[in-house]
Amino acid sequence: MEFANKEYFLLLLLLIPYLIWYLLYRKKSEPTMRMSDTFAYRYAPKSMRVRLLGLPMLLRIITFVLVVIIMARPQTHNSWGSRTVEGIDIMIAMDVSTSMLAEDLKPNRIEAAKAVASQFISDRADDNIGLTIFAGESFTQCPMTTDHTSLINLLQNVRTDIAAKGLIEDGTAIGMGIVNAVSRLRESKAKSKVVILLTDGVNNRGDISPLTAANIAKSMGIRVYTIALGSKTVAPYPMPVGGTIQYVNVRADVDTKTLSEIASIANGKFYQATTTRELKKVYEDIDKLEKTRMDVKKFSKRYEAYQGFALAAVITMLLEILLRLTVFRRLP
Repeated sequence: MEFANKEYFLLLLLLIPYLIWYLLYRKKSEPTMRMSDTFAYRYAPKSMRVRLLGLPMLLRIITFVLVVIIMARPQTHNSWGSRTVEGIDIMIAMDVSTSMLAEDLKPNRIEAAKAVASQFISDRADDNIGLTIFAGESFTQCPMTTDHTSLINLLQNVRTDIAAKGLIEDGTAIGMGIVNAVSRLRESKAKSKVVILLTDGVNNRGDISPLTAANIAKSMGIRVYTIALGSKTVAPYPMPVGGTIQYVNVRADVDTKTLSEIASIANGKFYQATTTRELKKVYEDIDKLEKTRMDVKKFSKRYEAYQGFALAAVITMLLEILLRLTVFRRLP
């Protein structure tokens, strides 16, 4: 712990004259009574109240010390720490086209994919993980990082309406999604490099075909796990009609053949996920991959730490006042 205003500790020197005054002049302020002989009182037992006469004074000093500590602004210190861990370098490539709003997975495909991916990220504390999103175009939402809190926050902010609002082209550019993720893994020194591709459609956009992207991944030693999201038949889809939402059944058009070929070429596995449980299975398989050692640096942020001292100061002050008004109350 560090203190931002250390100069305030000089105020503790005021305790010295205060204690001297208390010890020298306390007896003069006490009421007295003249007696011819005090022999009878010499060995009389002292009550607990007499033994604790100095307790209010002690509580006042403790309160003063705590107030000085608060004024000095206690803080946790900034620090860099490094450790060697074992992990995998992973890029998640997630489809965010409007078809991901279909509700055959609950509450819908995109939310189910985000929930399972978030849990996977939380459980893989030592992995470098990044996020690529794609519809008709692809871009990196988060580069690979071990700061999984920030990554999960960015993942939770992923929405399908970026295509509907025209921020990116709608459609499904599977090849572009893979290539974008592969480009982030290109410089990785890890022994195990993985792309996890989640999509519910057929490649219909992009300048690079899915199989070409799979061969690029293979040439760089990157495994590609492909997940076909959604029902094999039809799925309820929320269709906006005249300011309201009408549900229609849409036919599943995911290209399982191409996704299976991608996984085969890039030494990965293909999964058809019609339930959340099936979606989790792909992440269980990744745990079996070979891990690699890497050095991780972690930064600890400074924050104010006065709260505990303030609470203690209030308690000691109130306790002193209570004792002076009750147990140690003096009559004029």
